[in-house]
Amino acid sequence: MAGKWAWFVALGVLLIMAGGIAFGNLLMATVASVYYVGLIMLIGGLLNLAQAYQVKDWGGFLFWVLSGGLYAAAGLFAFINPLLASSILTILMAIALIVAGAFRIWVGFRLSPLGGWGWIVIGGLVTLIAGLVIAAGWPVDSLWILGLFLAVDLVMQGLALIAFGVLVKS
Repeated sequence: MAGKWAWFVALGVLLIMAGGIAFGNLLMATVASVYYVGLIMLIGGLLNLAQAYQVKDWGGFLFWVLSGGLYAAAGLFAFINPLLASSILTILMAIALIVAGAFRIWVGFRLSPLGGWGWIVIGGLVTLIAGLVIAAGWPVDSLWILGLFLAVDLVMQGLALIAFGVLVKS
């Protein structure tokens, strides 16, 4: 693997560049994120529909058809109205962050007899606050928040791959 270090570094540089492009136009990065989620949901829905016909004799045919149909419809909806879909995804993300943050805080306090429990609470607070900030700015922030998450993720992944490649080399 040490001989392949340059590939990791090169991929890291490309991901950082892609993150920079996403930072440059957060609205388009948000739309790209919604299209990606929509495509995955559409494919998943079509596969569920195909599955329904493959196991028709097993029972639950209606469940498979409804499940696949709803998934496919949600995927199509993301393509038809990506801005509304980004609004829905953003509020769901805010709710998920709030719940996850509150849960981590609760777990952290439950671990209080152990050393380092405060870090769990701090991490939970950061997650909770992020969720509350996103919820407070909703729906307007829906135009850029998913794009921001995509941009940050691309840059962080790029930095991680560069660091990995450099360390593997040495």
